[in-house]
Parts: sequence; C-alpha cells; structure tokens
Amino acid sequence: MRHRVRSWFKVRFITGFFVTVPVVLTAYVLWIFYREVDGFLSPVYEQILGRPVPVLGFLTAIVIIFMMGVLATNVVGRRVLQWGEWLLRRVPIFGRVYPAVKDLIEAFSPHRRSGFREFIIVEHPREGIYAYGFRTGEVRLEGTKPDSLVTVFVPTNHLYLGDIILVPREGILPTGLSIEEGIRIILSAGTAAPRRLPYVGDFGPK
Repeated sequence: MRHRVRSWFKVRFITGFFVTVPVVLTAYVLWIFYREVDGFLSPVYEQILGRPVPVLGFLTAIVIIFMMGVLATNVVGRRVLQWGEWLLRRVPIFGRVYPAVKDLIEAFSPHRRSGFREFIIVEHPREGIYAYGFRTGEVRLEGTKPDSLVTVFVPTNHLYLGDIILVPREGILPTGLSIEEGIRIILSAGTAAPRRLPYVGDFGPK
C-alpha cells in the first residue's frame, strides 16, 4: 500500500514538474524582458511626469517595436530604415558587430528569403550518421561534378553555433516540417520531433 501511494505521488509530481517548469521559465524570461525595458524607459517618464508610472516604459517599447514593423512593411519607411542601417554600419566597432547579429536574428524570420529555407535531415558528420539541419542556400561550382551543392547549417549548440556544410542535392532528406517546428525540435534536443515524417518528394520548396 505504501509503495502504491509513493508511486502515485511520484508520477504526479514528475508530471507536474515538467508541466510547470516550461511555464515558469517562459514567464521568467518575459519578466526579465519587461523589467529591463521598463527599467530603462521609466526614469524618462518619471522626469517628465514627476512621478513613477509602472508599465508605461514597457508599453512604450511595445509601441516602438510595432511602429518599426509598420515602417519596415512600408515602401517609404523601408527606405528610411535602410538609410539608418547604412549609418549604423559605419559606426566603428558597432558597424562590425551589427551585421552579424542582424543576420543571426533574421535567419529565424519566416519573411526573410535568405534565411532558413527548409528544415532537413542530412548525413553528418560521417556516412551512416544523420543530423537535423537547415537549408540556407545553394552554391554552383563551374566545371566540377556535382556542379551544384546545397548549403546546410547543422546546429551543434542550440541554434547559435553549428557546422556549415555543402552537400549534393540528392544528399538532402526533406522532413516536411516548417522552420518553426524545426527550431522547436532543436531547442528540445530532439524530444519534440514527431515519430513519423511525411514523404515530400525529392526536394522541398525553394
């Protein structure tokens, strides 16, 4: 009887732990974001209004992000942002770090054509061993066989570090999964991967 009670408690506690921890961690990350952003902008409003106004700094940041999105999707606004980016790239040191950070973040954007194009499976690091990766581009080699190679980014440390490999087109195994689903699989160390993958033909969409 005691063993059953212990087993019953253990199963429910472990289940509750793995349900609660992702929620708590997500809330903690959002809280850090709120605290840092609101803590940066709130003093400005405190000087203007003469008293602290909680959340106002955070709401301002949300409005700024939204307005930047509106500008980026507008023809005139896009020109203005491109001009501002041109200036930022000429700032010493900052101009060298900014392009790399921008490219890394935009790689995960579903609206960027030059980012991750497809979540695939490829043989790596040697024959007979397979790894998840992201198709990022294609390279043509004139006068060689094969004359076309696919560029694949294989994450080795979450999503920020990895190997860039070149493989023939026939060496790619499409998964039929979206980029968002692929990111979730990588971040979950493969535990979020489905047990069955659909057949999507020889090569995924370009």
